[in-house]
Amino acid sequence: MDIRTKAMLRGLKDIRTRSGNPERVRVPYMAFMKISCLEMEKARRQKEKISAQGRINNIDARLSEIEVEKDSVLKSLGERIGGAPHKSVTDRRESAPVSAKDTGCLKIRY
Repeated sequence: MDIRTKAMLRGLKDIRTRSGNPERVRVPYMAFMKISCLEMEKARRQKEKISAQGRINNIDARLSEIEVEKDSVLKSLGERIGGAPHKSVTDRRESAPVSAKDTGCLKIRY
């Protein structure tokens, strides 16, 4: 290709503009426009943050409700069996190993 062909192949990307010129900030209305855009974005982000915090609070409340319901079911299960209230998962980890006889598992011999 010769130089003339390369010059004709220039596209839109090759056009020089003044859009990124730092002199725009010196123009007062441009600076105030930039500040107002930043303030609007800040307000939107604050609304998003408040909304997300509300969702987190709802999830935390539901998790505590689940724990209360689980404890009540385990207590009723312990009362129904006639023994002590059922141990939670953390209690079982700290106690001694449980044999198959203690768990009430069905043992099949072949």
